[in-house]
Amino acid sequence: MSCDHNCSGCQSKCDKESQLFKTNEKNKIKKIIGVVSGKGGVGKSLVTTLTAVELAKQGYKVGILDSDITGPSIPKAFGLPAGIDGDDNLMYPAITKKYGIKTISINLLIEDPTQAVVWRGPVLNSAIKQFYADVLWGELDVLLIDMPPGTGDVALTVFQSIPVDGVIIVSTPQDLVKMIVGKAVSMCNQMNVKIIGLVENMSYIKCPTCSEIIFPFGDSKLNDVADFYNLFPIQSLPLVTANAKAIDNGDAEEIDTDFIKPTVEAIKEFNN
Repeated sequence: MSCDHNCSGCQSKCDKESQLFKTNEKNKIKKIIGVVSGKGGVGKSLVTTLTAVELAKQGYKVGILDSDITGPSIPKAFGLPAGIDGDDNLMYPAITKKYGIKTISINLLIEDPTQAVVWRGPVLNSAIKQFYADVLWGELDVLLIDMPPGTGDVALTVFQSIPVDGVIIVSTPQDLVKMIVGKAVSMCNQMNVKIIGLVENMSYIKCPTCSEIIFPFGDSKLNDVADFYNLFPIQSLPLVTANAKAIDNGDAEEIDTDFIKPTVEAIKEFNN
């Protein structure tokens, strides 16, 4: 009960393996990658979605666990309606139409996607356990976990109880970014979770008429922040209006995801 989840320098002799949720025997998941941010609104779910689509396009078996219980958005991005099947023991994930991405989210379990999920920590943590252990994921090359923003209770539960291999940190080019990224880095270090690298979202806009590059939030801070925290600067992502509209319409699988290949390659090459 007194654990602060900071394993570095801890004198306790607890067995960390014993704290992990045990997934069902039918699941064979090769790699689990978290997508995190120090705050909301940076496009973490967008990065998760497009990374999953590009991985699936390349022939990988992909799943998305939407652990942002109070602010889920993954089902809408893929146009997945509420309602999933299951049996007495397991839930069956929703599967996207075009590339067969397996997905679980709280919005697949409630009729009204606008209904607020007002749950306390223990209930949230129980939901995360069920999404990992009681879902029939089957064989997956990569399970992406769309993390909730910040460093709260659900994030701690994921890192402490699911065998996450590594994480991608998502940021934006704003003045507060160094502090925000620092919070995410600190959480990962305390939980002994490896960081694959940093992705800067909404970094620039390419004019559709003249192809001029515009930086709406100022110059990119990707390299400066990555250097400061000794992170690998994976890539800067553009702000594309058409992609936002496609996500709103549930057409994530129709987006040309070539631009996110550096993030996908970083995940593929990552060896925990």
